Amino acid sequence: MSKILIVDDDASIANLISDALEDEGFETVVKTDGKSAYEYIAQNAERISLITLDIMMPEISGIDLCKIIRDTVSCPIIFVSAKGKTVDAVLGFESGADDYISKPFVVEEFLARVKAHLRRELRGSKEIAGGIIKVGDIEIHPDSFEVYKKGEAVSLSTREFQLLEYLMENAGKVLTREQIFSHVWDTEFGDIGTVAVNIKSIRDKIDPENVYIKTVWGVGYKFIRVS
Repeated sequence: MSKILIVDDDASIANLISDALEDEGFETVVKTDGKSAYEYIAQNAERISLITLDIMMPEISGIDLCKIIRDTVSCPIIFVSAKGKTVDAVLGFESGADDYISKPFVVEEFLARVKAHLRRELRGSKEIAGGIIKVGDIEIHPDSFEVYKKGEAVSLSTREFQLLEYLMENAGKVLTREQIFSHVWDTEFGDIGTVAVNIKSIRDKIDPENVYIKTVWGVGYKFIRVS
C-alpha cells in the first residue's frame, strides 16, 4: 500500500486531503509543521511513496523542507499551497518539487495528479535499465536518474529529469506543450503552465546559454541536436 505524507498546518486542508486519499485506498500520515515532518521523514524515508507540502508552515517552511529532504527521498513531492503566484511555483520546482497545485483545488484533479505520479514511480521501478542518452555535452542515464553536463553531475528533480529525457529522446522534433504535459505528467488534468516553469528550471541548471532547449513560439519546445 502506498504511504503518503501530508504536511500542512491547516488541519481542515490536511484532513480533506487525508480523507480523499484514504477513500482511494492509500495510507496517510499527517504532520502540521516542518520540523515534525522532517523528523518523520528522517526515520521513514524509504517507506514514503509521495509527499504533499504546504509552503507557509511553522518551524521550517515547505520550500526549505523540500530542499533539505530532496537528496534523502526519491519519491514525488507535490506542493499544495494557497500561494498561487508563478514565482512561488518556480521556487517550489527549484527546491526539488515534482508538481505544484494551488489552493483551492478540485479534489478529483488532485487525486488524478497524485495517481499519475505514483504510476510513473511504479513504472520506473519496473523498467529494465535503459541506455545512456547523449546530445552534445549533456548526458543522461535513465537507469540511475543521473544527468551530466561536460562530465559534471547536475541535480534535477524527478519531474525535471523525466521532462529532459523526453526532450532528448525526441531531439530535433518540435514538441507541443500539450504533448509534453500529457507524456511527462501522465494526466490530462492540471496547469499546462507547469511545463514552462520546469523548462526554465532545467535551462537554469544545464542550458543557461540557451543552446539546447529552444522555444518554438506559440507551439512548444525543441531540443537541438548538437554534435
